[in-house]
Amino acid sequence: MPFDLLSPAVTALLVESLKQTAYMVSVAAVVSTALGLPLGVLLVVTSPGHILPLPIFNRVLGTVVNLVRSTPFIILMVAIIPFTRFVAGSSVGTSAAIVPLTVAITPLFARLAETAMREVDRGLIEAAEAIGASPLQIIVRVIIPEALPSIVAGQTVALVSLIGYSAMAGTVGGGGLGDLGVRFGYQRFMPEVMAAVVIVLVAIVQSVQLLGDAAARAVNHRIARGKRSASRA
Repeated sequence: MPFDLLSPAVTALLVESLKQTAYMVSVAAVVSTALGLPLGVLLVVTSPGHILPLPIFNRVLGTVVNLVRSTPFIILMVAIIPFTRFVAGSSVGTSAAIVPLTVAITPLFARLAETAMREVDRGLIEAAEAIGASPLQIIVRVIIPEALPSIVAGQTVALVSLIGYSAMAGTVGGGGLGDLGVRFGYQRFMPEVMAAVVIVLVAIVQSVQLLGDAAARAVNHRIARGKRSASRA
């Protein structure tokens, strides 16, 4: 059957691969956010001079995060195959690919969240300490809310990277758009399939970036309105 760009066969393959990519990215994004944000908080609050200084713990944690971040994703996928099998029951397939994707993105998001939270005005933290706020209250009511626009922007960057990693995971049995591009576009010499995959990936990344930028602006405006209302009160 001829594979032209608009053929039913190509469309069916694209739809199925898109579903697999969406599944991998969405689950990995949720899990990496749930793990990365607390990790970022720990990197901030345990640093010297902050509200819970633990220099040795902070250095060890930072070293581990840096080691994972500095490992190329392809190598990381292979290196943690035993862990992937333990968690997912297999090292091949869409569900299995979620494990290395999560491991790769969590430290990236943690560092982005850490950078965002370090930009919070130190005076606000000191004011909260002066009125007797506990460390948990400072984290929940001061640090995270003040850094939220930058955290959302950082999550957008992490999500774009995650989409790229998901395509890479497809080249080694993870399924999704990357697998479709390699198996049909490259190995079977079907450039129209490769072109379709690239177009879809670019569209996804652009959509995620636009939505992420809009969300960051919306959060920033809401925080600004809240501050103005509090100052008038």
